[in-house]
Amino acid sequence: MSEVWMDRTISLAPLTILELAPADMVSCAAQAGYRWVGLRLAAVLPEFPLAYPVVGAPQVMREILARLDDTGVRVWDVEFVRLAPETRIADFVPMLEAGARLGAKHVLAGGNDPEEARLIQNFGELCEQAERRGMNVNLEPIPLIDTGTISQAARVLAAVDRPNSGIVIDPIHFDRAAERFETLAAVPHKWVRYMQFCDAPAERPDRAGMQHQARFERMVPGEGGLNLMGLLGALPRDLPIALEVPMTELARTVGAVERAKRLFAATRGLLRKLEEGPRTA
Repeated sequence: MSEVWMDRTISLAPLTILELAPADMVSCAAQAGYRWVGLRLAAVLPEFPLAYPVVGAPQVMREILARLDDTGVRVWDVEFVRLAPETRIADFVPMLEAGARLGAKHVLAGGNDPEEARLIQNFGELCEQAERRGMNVNLEPIPLIDTGTISQAARVLAAVDRPNSGIVIDPIHFDRAAERFETLAAVPHKWVRYMQFCDAPAERPDRAGMQHQARFERMVPGEGGLNLMGLLGALPRDLPIALEVPMTELARTVGAVERAKRLFAATRGLLRKLEEGPRTA
């Protein structure tokens, strides 16, 4: 049996280790066995400003580049472009330039605009700016914001029709939006360049609970109640994975490197189980 699970690209997403400065995220990824890391270069929401700004901070950028060079870790994606009614894509160009300088392959975005035509316009412009800098842009369906479902995100991508546009599937959002595998199967494979990965309780909470879980308290893959094996089985077997698993309470007593190692091992265990398939007597 070819052990594809061993070669699967697994990146450490910034939300998992958000207590660290970006350069330390790179070091954490290396120490925990990852070859890829994601970095947050723009705040997700105005009320949650970046603790460690990178854009417009030359010394911070130099330190990140030095850690990347020292460790051999590479940047998988940079985040987060929130496409809201007031968004001006020009304001994100410095972020895109920083991402390109760091060698990022992808940009993560979310649609937080109730007017789909304006969202399509902004997403298309973002894709154009990112393409000039050698990056893809991936729209993440999040049920807490306007573009909350795979179908909504797919409409945006179809309208934009850019070669570097994509959709990112996150298990917690997939479940909380009550998505169906049939909907996922209808998404063109060329749009799905990677997925995020985490676990969560099977019971779907109210909106406030969903927000809290998504931002602060997810679970180690395989320790919750989400249908992770079903989701993995519905997606290409070699699809890269970004581990996005904030665990704020655990972080009070367990360091970032140890948490990252635990997530890496748990995810590879599930991937191996998927490849081996059901055992026969």
